[in-house]
Amino acid sequence: MHILEENIRAAGAAGRTALIPFVTAGFPSRERFWDILRELDESGADVMEIGVPFSDPVADGPVVEEASQRVLAEGVSLGALLEGLKARRGLFRAGLVLMGYTNPFLQYGWERLAAEAAAAGVHGFIVPDLPWDEAADIRALLAAHALALIPLVGPNTPKERMQLYADVSEGYVYVVSVMGTTGERDHLPAEVPEVLSRVREVFRLPVALGFGLRSPEQLAALPDAVRPDAAVFGSALLRHLDRGGSPADFLRRWRS
Repeated sequence: MHILEENIRAAGAAGRTALIPFVTAGFPSRERFWDILRELDESGADVMEIGVPFSDPVADGPVVEEASQRVLAEGVSLGALLEGLKARRGLFRAGLVLMGYTNPFLQYGWERLAAEAAAAGVHGFIVPDLPWDEAADIRALLAAHALALIPLVGPNTPKERMQLYADVSEGYVYVVSVMGTTGERDHLPAEVPEVLSRVREVFRLPVALGFGLRSPEQLAALPDAVRPDAAVFGSALLRHLDRGGSPADFLRRWRS
């Protein structure tokens, strides 16, 4: 079992939803970022998704996009992120996933990226603009370093296409709650339970729900039979951190 799946399954065995916070690398400042990762880890994160900044993040809403622009202006780079993670390898209990786009990964070099990510203690990648049809070679390259390529599925993903991902994926499946970009929403769309039910029929991996989560009450409103194994939250957390809030305070509400 992949370590990302292990962490999420362990949370379920303990009777709780696994927590997957997303933070843009270098946000809200290059120095504070590393403290935030440590505090998220110590406060109960099961997996931590780190956003790799990019100038054209097509799947991200305004909060994540602004965070990317800010850290890019401060000189945050993929190479610097990997160096920082390598220097801190072994310090985090949570699994580590890098979320980013094909362009910066391609420029860095996939082989170099896979080797350096593994050396830095990374466990997986999410690449929103990398479709299944173009991912086979990259998935194999990552798998050679025990790195999972996390699948993204959503309301418009038919079961036949889900099955293609299910046949080759490890770690967990990331279910996008809405069509569109990331960002906080007051309510989850009405079709989310049906989408989650479809995902559970196809995947044996843990199910993580993201895009739009801002409070644990949104999950509590879902039927027990389809409730996700893990919750992913990014924009709400970034806003909280940008206001000077602590990671511990944010996660405490999700763990209660």
